[in-house]
Amino acid sequence: MVTSTPTLEPTAGELTFEELQLAARNRGMPLEALRYDVSPAGLHYLLIHFDIPAVDAATWRLKVGGRVRNPLELSLEQVRSRPSQTITVTLECAGNGRARLSPRPLSQPWLVEAVSTAEWTGTKLGPLLEEAGLGPDAVEVVFTGADRGIQGGVEQDYARSLTIADAMRPEVMLVHAMNGEPLQPQHGFPLRLLVPGWYGMTSVKWLSSIEAIAEPFQGYQQTPAYHYQRDADDPGQPVTRIRVRALMVPPGIPDFFSRRRFLDAGPIQVGGRAWSGAGPVARVEVAVDGHWSDAKLGPPLGDFAWRSWSFDWQATPGEHELACRATDAAGNVQPSEQPWNYQGVGNNLIQQVAVAVR
Repeated sequence: MVTSTPTLEPTAGELTFEELQLAARNRGMPLEALRYDVSPAGLHYLLIHFDIPAVDAATWRLKVGGRVRNPLELSLEQVRSRPSQTITVTLECAGNGRARLSPRPLSQPWLVEAVSTAEWTGTKLGPLLEEAGLGPDAVEVVFTGADRGIQGGVEQDYARSLTIADAMRPEVMLVHAMNGEPLQPQHGFPLRLLVPGWYGMTSVKWLSSIEAIAEPFQGYQQTPAYHYQRDADDPGQPVTRIRVRALMVPPGIPDFFSRRRFLDAGPIQVGGRAWSGAGPVARVEVAVDGHWSDAKLGPPLGDFAWRSWSFDWQATPGEHELACRATDAAGNVQPSEQPWNYQGVGNNLIQQVAVAVR
């Protein structure tokens, strides 16, 4: 039994050893990889909450139980044999941008690179739940992964829940393949949940069980984790859908250490991607030294995937600052000043890139 855990109060100081340790285990997507419609598996951002579990596909079983009439136990081959579909989905970590907050909440110190897009293959969750026969008193479905650890003083398997209504949405899937290949160990082999439009913490990896329950789930990763809080005592609001965001491929070439950008004067096309979990992206704007203009949007890749954009710029010699911001069809716009929250989640501050034009 774990009786205590370090207090993780936000800090304005330098990165801690523990943050560097997390940063060495997890990785963001290099921003130049925004050029790809679909992120190669080796460039897809990665967040491993506890450890990558050792899973034997031959003996692995998915258990479906709880408040159901017909409990199920499925092998990987039985899951793969169910009706299948492939969808293109953008995933973003809820903590993306956390390291840019001040004071800085102590956790994985993301800048802006914790986002990627992949083609995911699997089977719809809804028909499986219908086959199991949800009981009339079922209100939520809990998804439990095989990764185990300690957080908040609690020893736990990583687990999250969805309401029945959200779990039955037609886009929610159990996926066993990524970009046409079986899931890699770090991406949730042999099976993971995929909840398009929601931040990545919802798409539980290394899925081992699905349980229908008659009351709201109170597990640590559901409550108190992943909430918008003003302070440690604020119960906050749960994190769900991805907030609207645009990112650009930093133009030119970088300085090795500072990553400052250098490019030659003349015409240049700036480009990137934009996405939102609240609906399609309706507009992307680019600012050069604070003056905003509309960018050109590329064709959509799917209902839950990012969208390309481009902007033609006549680069003149000197120091410049480029920025981009997106607006979705629901009218949500990226902020120019990021509202602070205690856990450092849901950050979608506009991106700014300093460039030196020669």
